[in-house]
Parts: sequence; C-alpha cells; structure tokens
Amino acid sequence: MLAGLLARVSTEWQHEYVATLKVGSLGDYIREQRRSAQFSLRQLSALAGVSNPYLSQIERGLRKPSAEILQQIARALRISAEALYVRAGILETAEETREVTVAVLADDALTERQKQVLLEIYASFRRENAVPDHP
Repeated sequence: MLAGLLARVSTEWQHEYVATLKVGSLGDYIREQRRSAQFSLRQLSALAGVSNPYLSQIERGLRKPSAEILQQIARALRISAEALYVRAGILETAEETREVTVAVLADDALTERQKQVLLEIYASFRRENAVPDHP
C-alpha cells in the first residue's frame, strides 16, 4: 500500500505543494508520537535514518520534510505514513471520511496512538469493502 501511495506522490507534485505543508502541527504530531512510543529524539532519528538535527528541526516546524522522509519516520514510529501525509497536507481525506477523522481526532478521551489505530482500522475496513478513501 505504501509503495503505491508513494508512486502517486511524484517528486514534481511534492515540490508544488511543499509550501502548503502544515509544518507546525505536523512537527507537534511527530513529537507526540515519538514521546508516546517512548523514543528519544536520537533513537527516532537512528531508527528513521534521519539526522538528529534535521528531525529536531521538523519537530520544531523549521523544516518541511519530503514524502520519503515522512515515510521513514512513520515506519520507525510504526504508524501510518498516510496519516503523516494528511497531517502534512500532502494528501486530503475524502469528505465522507473527513467527518469520522475529525470526530476521532477531537476525542480527548483517546491517546494519540489510540486515535491513529482507530483511524487505520477504519481505513482498512473501507479498503476491504472497496470504498475509496480518496476522490
């Protein structure tokens, strides 16, 4: 699934939309996921194959990572790369799934990890039932 997703996100497309990245919220989200996984910045940078200073800059909203870097970070955190792409503004969710996503993300009773797991399960059921996630 990730390979197909990355194939659709061409380098040209990435450069066109890199200016619209929601970097601050993306960095906050990555930091929260890292802390939730109980990784230090150094541990995550080593697992993701990204330099420690670069990862720090991403978390602080100073850098705009490419789709490839987001995939490496997602793999190291064992979360959906698609979730990071949506957070970064690289991908948009379909209107039907947007309401569910907003409701889950707004639920303060769930941890960030629980929210992501719930959204991943929801997306897998939609794929299983052949309901497209994206327009």
